[in-house]
Amino acid sequence: MTPERARASHLVVAAVAWAALVLQLVLVLRGTVILVEEDPPGLPARIYRFFAYFTIQSNLLVAITSTVLARDPFLDRPGWRVARLAGVVGITVTGLVHVVLLRPLLDLDGADWVADKLLHVVVPVLAAAAWAWVGPRPRVDTRDTAYALAWPVAWLAWTIAVGQVDGWVPYPFLDPDEGGWGAVALACGAITALFVALFALVHWLDRRLPPAPR
Repeated sequence: MTPERARASHLVVAAVAWAALVLQLVLVLRGTVILVEEDPPGLPARIYRFFAYFTIQSNLLVAITSTVLARDPFLDRPGWRVARLAGVVGITVTGLVHVVLLRPLLDLDGADWVADKLLHVVVPVLAAAAWAWVGPRPRVDTRDTAYALAWPVAWLAWTIAVGQVDGWVPYPFLDPDEGGWGAVALACGAITALFVALFALVHWLDRRLPPAPR
């Protein structure tokens, strides 16, 4: 895998991720309704909710890291390793959770459907494929994995705490009014286990796949 091909691959991922984020932000600013039945709230609340979605955060992390890698596919710094690892695993979880838990709840069309598919399907597939193909690799160790796991754990704690104050959570499976706290705890436990398993898988693959780029 040459540096030129690595740059091109990261550039494609970055371009698609930024396009998906911009499209979804435009729809949010216009007042589109996502996973809620009531009328959309005011502009400040819509902007906060946009960034509160784990989907948006994971896509944003992929967009930023892929943009940087398109300039320097060999980049390697301690903090950078954590960001890249968190982005790869986070966007993979975004895709898997969408397929299993969220897709049956959605009835979208037009631009909303396009943004949804880009954020939840296209970017996760491209990001995972780019990491497997062009790396950069090897970059993962146990400490980086622990630091990267702190982000989804902190997001989960913040989301549930704020949800108890303003009554809104970004995903139905985090809403105790839907199925009770037992269902929320079960969903949180399952997703946390998924994160741990994927971090372990990426750690294992990082050491066994060929170094990239060369």
